[in-house]
Amino acid sequence: MSARKRIPELSNIPFTGAKSITQYSQASRGICRDLATEFDMAADEVYGALIASQKGNPLLLGVDVKLRARRVRNRLRRASEHAKGAAVESVKFHSQFRKEFADVLNPPKPKKPKFDFKDE
Repeated sequence: MSARKRIPELSNIPFTGAKSITQYSQASRGICRDLATEFDMAADEVYGALIASQKGNPLLLGVDVKLRARRVRNRLRRASEHAKGAAVESVKFHSQFRKEFADVLNPPKPKKPKFDFKDE
């Protein structure tokens, strides 16, 4: 499946100017933050579901299931952290664009020549 079918919010933004880069940065940040939140909530849900559905070894009182479920949950938590990092990088992408192309975005105003009274 192509990216256009998966994330229309981003693929429908044409890069035509500074405003479109700002829009893209804001949209990607929002998507990454939403994804991080989803992963965070899903991690707790999957942990609860795994604990509730498995009995584990009776001699270990279910500690073995909790450890295995924790490892599964931690993968989603790491994915959440990476999604948060992607949101930060989206902001840095916009900041870097503004820094690198500041001379084009905000061209320096031409200075007026000063009158020289000491001209001889």
